[in-house]
Amino acid sequence: MKKILAIVLSLSIISSVNAHFVPKPVAKKAKIQVALLLDTSNSMDGLIDQAKSQLWKMVNELATTKKNNETPDIEIALYEYGNDRLALNEGYIRQVVPMTTDLDLVSEKLFELTTNGGSEYCGWVIEDATLGLQWTSNDDDLKIIFIAGNEPFSQGPKDFRQTCKAANSKGIIINTIHCGGWDEGINELWKEGADLGKGKYMNIDQDDKVVHIPTPYDNDIIKLNEKLNQTYIGYGRSGKMKAERQMAQDVNAAAYGAANARTRASFKAKQSYNNADWDLVDAAENDEELLEEVKKEDLPKEMQKMSIKERKDYIKLKSKERKKIQEQIRVLDEKAKAYVAEKQKENAEKLTLDNVMMNTVREQAKRKSYQFEN
Repeated sequence: MKKILAIVLSLSIISSVNAHFVPKPVAKKAKIQVALLLDTSNSMDGLIDQAKSQLWKMVNELATTKKNNETPDIEIALYEYGNDRLALNEGYIRQVVPMTTDLDLVSEKLFELTTNGGSEYCGWVIEDATLGLQWTSNDDDLKIIFIAGNEPFSQGPKDFRQTCKAANSKGIIINTIHCGGWDEGINELWKEGADLGKGKYMNIDQDDKVVHIPTPYDNDIIKLNEKLNQTYIGYGRSGKMKAERQMAQDVNAAAYGAANARTRASFKAKQSYNNADWDLVDAAENDEELLEEVKKEDLPKEMQKMSIKERKDYIKLKSKERKKIQEQIRVLDEKAKAYVAEKQKENAEKLTLDNVMMNTVREQAKRKSYQFEN
């Protein structure tokens, strides 16, 4: 009986202590979420071309941010709208990519977009993106929609005034990009959409060719990128396919010149470019026990006969090699950026997609206490 009383007393003391102990909440890693809503009607070939050529420049800018001394997760979503090939009953709208950190996938799907004549329902696509994407519920995170097109903002059965307000009530900022004249965009209510979404109204010349400024460092960075790719070790069902996607997006970026290929390589050298879902080096960085748990058949052939220790040593070697290459890329890229900045002084800033978007992201990120490296 005495033993039972002692146990009961001990439990009551523990319960009392626990009742007064409140664990500190674990701080969530900050996020930057961007949804790109692109008009893919007939006249928008120039817009899509600018998006393809400048994707890595835009995400590179996001990857230079910090919040609470941490690099935030970057998630991008992609929609197309205004294309006659899409279903009328769905508003000529398609979610191309949901909110994702897999930016190689975003690049792949962006390069698959084609234009075709149609009706552009801005209010409807904003509603679809607001309700159809997995937005963070944290008010301190940065949540942005960029919608670009050239027809009146009021087209379609969904009232853009209501959908812009509804998006903003969830903490999503609506930025509008009119592909045409400034005054024309105001008259066609693109500025009103941005005002209601607490965002920024911009205009671009979608047919203006983006100037990629080559630097003396581009070829060296591209060669380092080739070495960097050799440090990726695909595993599991999707490993081989995603490694091939990575290489394909290098090719897509290079199609717009060495300067654009250098910009993609620069992003791959940053912490934001993480492929833990298919690459053993990134995956082991998060969870070293994975190398003990992964099935032999899910490993590449060169690792299947390795012992657990040999696997770990091999991955550590590849990780060390990757970090060295990434640092070499970062050093050269800083020199390349300084070179580009000097050359840009000689030219007036153009109204292109990358310029208007990056300036806007910087402004809106700073309001949420994000800091930029430069």
